[in-house]
Amino acid sequence: MVPLAESPTRTEFLFLPEWHQTAFYILMAFATTVCVWQVCKCAFHWMSGKPISWKPDYLRGIIEFVLLQRKVRSSRPLSGAPMHLLIFYGFLALFLGTTLLAINKYSPWKFHHGSYYLVYEFVLDWMGLAFVLGVTWAAGRRAFSPPRGMKSDFSDWVTLSLLLLLGLTGFLVEGARMNLVPRDFDSSAPIGQWIGQALPQLTPATYVGLWWIHVVLVAAFIAWIPQMRLRHILFAVASAAGSDPSAKMGRLRPVTIEEVEATGKIGAESPSDFSRWHILSLDACMQCGRCTEVCPANAVGKSLDPQKVVQDIRSATRTGTTVVDAVSEDALWACTTCNACVEACPVLIRHVDLIVESRRSLVAEGRLSGTAATMLRQLQSTQSAWGTQPADREKWMEGEDVPLARDLAAQQKTFDTLLWIGCAGAVDPGAIRTSKAVVRLLKKAGVNFACLGKDELCTGDPARRTGDEFTYQQLADSNIQTFKRFGVTRIVTPCPHCFNTLRNEYGDFGGDFEVIHHTQLIADLIEDGRLDAPEFSKGEVTLHDPCYLGRVNGEADAPRLALGVPSNQNGLETPLGQWLNRAQEDGNALAEPRHFGRKTLCCGAGGGRMWMEEDTDQRPSARRAQELLDTGASKIAVACPFCRIMLDTSVPKEGSQAIPIEDIAEIVAKANE
Repeated sequence: MVPLAESPTRTEFLFLPEWHQTAFYILMAFATTVCVWQVCKCAFHWMSGKPISWKPDYLRGIIEFVLLQRKVRSSRPLSGAPMHLLIFYGFLALFLGTTLLAINKYSPWKFHHGSYYLVYEFVLDWMGLAFVLGVTWAAGRRAFSPPRGMKSDFSDWVTLSLLLLLGLTGFLVEGARMNLVPRDFDSSAPIGQWIGQALPQLTPATYVGLWWIHVVLVAAFIAWIPQMRLRHILFAVASAAGSDPSAKMGRLRPVTIEEVEATGKIGAESPSDFSRWHILSLDACMQCGRCTEVCPANAVGKSLDPQKVVQDIRSATRTGTTVVDAVSEDALWACTTCNACVEACPVLIRHVDLIVESRRSLVAEGRLSGTAATMLRQLQSTQSAWGTQPADREKWMEGEDVPLARDLAAQQKTFDTLLWIGCAGAVDPGAIRTSKAVVRLLKKAGVNFACLGKDELCTGDPARRTGDEFTYQQLADSNIQTFKRFGVTRIVTPCPHCFNTLRNEYGDFGGDFEVIHHTQLIADLIEDGRLDAPEFSKGEVTLHDPCYLGRVNGEADAPRLALGVPSNQNGLETPLGQWLNRAQEDGNALAEPRHFGRKTLCCGAGGGRMWMEEDTDQRPSARRAQELLDTGASKIAVACPFCRIMLDTSVPKEGSQAIPIEDIAEIVAKANE
């Protein structure tokens, strides 16, 4: 046993002569140069895009999305998330450990000894084990149970093999060092100590050979990073750091007339029409398949594959191909803009931005036809996506004594809340029942409200998400002027699409108002004692969360609270939270479907798909309806007119599975009759 040193530490470059050290520096410099050269080639493509129009919050992005891994933790909680966290935090610890060792070696500060050294060795030992276990898990999952949408090729196996060899040879070098130069404090690294004791007595030459094997693997890893899917180690950090801190999932970038005059384009015809950040984010994609796994269009057999969209546009940045030629029009039009892909992506790629910008270019070129083109013409001529005349917006009010803003203005009276009905709420029979129920509830609760009637135009959401930006802007400007004319400050609406547009997008055009969804208002009125909550038996009702409420705007509590269901959606996405919700015995309890809250399953109506022709065997609504029916509930509660329309076409009208679909407002209104 070698005597214990005065202070626990270890010697760098053990048994290595000076020329070996020189060779090491040359090898590392070469590998780093190769890596940097490849990154610079990628940066050349990023710079072909438009300069970003926002000021990044670099620190927030890195802390929230890189160090805390927020997106990873919220997806695949029982498989991919823990596996990835083991790899990430294990790799991060090893990287930081190497960095600290270099600082100690090459700086005036010598701290790699004593208690610090013992803690250092202990932490790196266990984090190294976490890394090896994570990589082994990743290899096993890719081989035997890959998630839907995950792509694999030979390079992936080379990468996983290289990572595993890095971890294993690192432990082997540590064990060899302890085998040759054992110390009393080696127990601070128990795994390395165990390996050292298990090895036969080694020679210094053997140790040097093992050390060089590990170093060559490290150099190969550094040089090859930009070629592997693991390039996201570099590019995801840059993507997170440079992301727009003000970007909301439900907000699209406005296009200005000045921009069109300067470029002669609307939307993205080629990859260079995207921002530099968007192009950078494409390189951060590691093809994990999370986006494709949650895509409602892909799940029913449509050509849209969000992961492939990203990779195809990335390839187009290298080849000069147009976006449409790289992706295909069918795939672009199949998107419902539900943002499930954006929510799932761990490297912050905004697939919906890419798709809508491409749609804008197609619409500008006149390459939209069929029922969707008819919808846009109706919007332009009647200001209604349904093509109804302005006067028809008041037909549903007959017999309801609905206060109108223009009448109150003529009487010099004011109102506190504007009830925004939306196109569907004034035309569709099911949505009209919702509109009438909301009116009855507001009257019973004593809310001072008014409607616009024929002064209400479509918010423009269908036009914008289909790709007709300037029809949207014309409608938005007209509505904002109407709001200002009547002194509107607070808006409540039963339509999540209108809710999102008014709340998140009108602000870009000077329309800053308090906007709430009708379930939020109903929940508040119940809490204040101005309305009674409905009562139903456990499992009698199942709830379909609208994408543009539950996921895009993060509101899953209000619909449940409006139904009298105590809810804590902060824990709803975890297996424990789901179990607690289903195990709830006191009060009302919903029969929750498999996908709910922020993880809700799209009905297929968003992104203008409501007005697009669809094969009966490729309807996302059918998949969602079956999931709701599988809960065994006897009633489906909805909170969106679009969802109601789509589900109504997919839920059987006769037989054992024929169950009613009702808006939450109707359910609450019956409880308050």
